Amino acid sequence: MSDYYDAFEMSPVPDAGPDTVPPEPFRGIYAMPAFVTIPTTDLAASVEFWVRGLGFIELFGIPGSVVHLRRWAFQDVLLVPAARVAARAPAMSVSFSCVLSQVDPIAAACRELRPDSVDGPADTPWNTRDITVITPENARIVITGAKPFDQTSAQARDFAAVGINAPGVNRDDNGHRA
Repeated sequence: MSDYYDAFEMSPVPDAGPDTVPPEPFRGIYAMPAFVTIPTTDLAASVEFWVRGLGFIELFGIPGSVVHLRRWAFQDVLLVPAARVAARAPAMSVSFSCVLSQVDPIAAACRELRPDSVDGPADTPWNTRDITVITPENARIVITGAKPFDQTSAQARDFAAVGINAPGVNRDDNGHRA
């Protein structure tokens, strides 16, 4: 028996591909393994941006206390009231996965709401296309969509050179990362 565990079977993120359909927002209640808490001086304006721009849903809210937002399972954000927020976005960011076909529409929706809020899209060395969005609360949010992976590409060779093999190729060689 191998120590290898295919964690992709529990992830809501679908395989990358040109026809990949994003999962619906997850409306179930679970014990959140991780979440982001973001202070805001205007809950209503923040909710509007996160819902209309970033594609989250309002899972629930407690008036004047918290609004719980979600996209896919394990993509949870709590907006909480604050007297003030940082004047500038910090260097730190939080990333949320999407499918590649969602990157440009999310960028357009955010730009419609706040014209200077989006940087990108840009392709990364780790095979994603990303946008960076500065929200009304000055949070730095990265929306990242996986690009289809070509196992014969220079990128695949670069990954293999550092010991990361493509899915299904020499699976046992990745066992030490499991």
